[in-house]
Order: sequence, then structure tokens, then C-alpha cells
Amino acid sequence: MLSLIVVALVTVAAGFVVWANDKRHAKYGIAVPAGVSLTAGMVSWIVFVAAGLGYQPGLTWIPWVLPMVLGAVAAVAAVLYLGKTRTARDTARLTAILRY
Repeated sequence: MLSLIVVALVTVAAGFVVWANDKRHAKYGIAVPAGVSLTAGMVSWIVFVAAGLGYQPGLTWIPWVLPMVLGAVAAVAAVLYLGKTRTARDTARLTAILRY
């Protein structure tokens, strides 16, 4: 259970760091990358522990390290997607408003 708490704290922190480093972070909320990172980390931790990878010799690092990495990658992917699509949609909406 300690690994679950550590994974949760690290993935949320990674989500906040990803949000802070994004130049378009004003386009979406601060909780979006942290939430995506936490969700990916928790689901992957549950899958790895349910698969029994946390209790086999030589594989106990998988539920500790891999969910943190997957959470950070998911946060980066969400930020890249949301930043581009929200910027494009906001620009198109602003252009449409300014045309009238």
C-alpha cells in the first residue's frame, strides 16, 4: 500500500510540473494534467499489482516505477493535445467574433 501512496504523490507532482512548464497552460486548468497523471498512475498500479508483478522476485520495481513514468507520460500527452486543440479552437472563435 505504501507504493500506491508514493505513486499517487509522485504522479500528481509530475502533473503539476508538466502544467507549470507548458507555455500554453492558461488554456486549460491546473488540475487537468495532475488528474490525468494520477489516473494513469493509479490504473497502471492496480493492473500491475493485480497481475502479481509486485510480489515476484526481480519484478517488484514495476508497480513502484512504471506507474510514475506512465503517469508523467500521460500528463505530457494530455498537455500537448489540449494545448494545441484549445489554442486552435480559441483562435478560430476569436477570428469569427472579430469578423462581425
